[in-house]
Amino acid sequence: MTTVFVSHPQDKLDHYFGQRALAQLRSVADVRCNPEARELALPELVAALDGCDALIAYRGTAGPEALFAALPQLAAFVRCAIDIRTVDVPAASRHGVLVTQASAGFIASVSEWIVGAMVDLGRGTSRYAAAYHAGQVPAPAMGRQLRGSTLGVVGYGQIARYLCELALALGMQVRVAAPEAVPAQGALRQAALPALLAESDFVVCLAPAKPETWHLFDAAAFAAMRPGAFFVNAARGELVDEAALLAALDAGHLGGAALDVGMAPDQMPSPALARHPRVVAAPHIGGLTPPAIEHQALETVAQLGALLRGEMPPGAVNAGDATRVRRWPAFAAATA
Repeated sequence: MTTVFVSHPQDKLDHYFGQRALAQLRSVADVRCNPEARELALPELVAALDGCDALIAYRGTAGPEALFAALPQLAAFVRCAIDIRTVDVPAASRHGVLVTQASAGFIASVSEWIVGAMVDLGRGTSRYAAAYHAGQVPAPAMGRQLRGSTLGVVGYGQIARYLCELALALGMQVRVAAPEAVPAQGALRQAALPALLAESDFVVCLAPAKPETWHLFDAAAFAAMRPGAFFVNAARGELVDEAALLAALDAGHLGGAALDVGMAPDQMPSPALARHPRVVAAPHIGGLTPPAIEHQALETVAQLGALLRGEMPPGAVNAGDATRVRRWPAFAAATA
């Protein structure tokens, strides 16, 4: 029977993989799980993978060349996430290891988190709650409603498109900055980034993380935002110059920020920003809902199932170089 190792830390397994997916995986493979409540260091991971045919990899599990070189039996690195930037795909290809990635199952959940974050920033919900929890009676302040406000969305991927639909339904004006053409619809218009920053009451970062988008939001970008505007990052921490964001908050130029990602481990917001009084921070949980998590976990099980039938699954990123998996019995039978 095919042996599969699931690298999710024990304290993340239920939330980020789930018992339903685990049960389905066990119905088709011999399954081993990470016994620790932490990521395994590379030597530990290599030892744990000894004798394994496939790895279902937690979002934080890296795939360096040393991993593929040390494990000649390992045929598939199945990422239970979209992000494969920490996987050395060319090295995997050189060693004949298949790399797969999951599709986005968290479009709705992340978009809803963003809407909730904007409401919190505009109305001070968590700030009031914290004051009451501390036994204080907070002074009421005038809030900002979403209807009639302008939302600036930077990036136009699947989450951004869904978020724009929600914003239009809420009566917001929407501006989108993206390299690709964005069709106008109702109150939605494409805009250059400087114009978007100057016009928006809420600016949401949903740009892809690439070398050219490193610190896309720097001191100049925050200075270009409307005074009192709010910034939301639900993409990746490296898109933001954290020192520049902190300075803009300290200076009072921004009304506040909501962060689900940052440069702390596991893409969590950095402590210096998370504890700022004008910041609403969440520990990278925008996509943490059962439908979103099960989508990706069950997809990885389906990908493994396809391989066991001798089929290349959707999500395979280097199928042409996957020589190891082609030695599995189902593939050998299909080519006999």
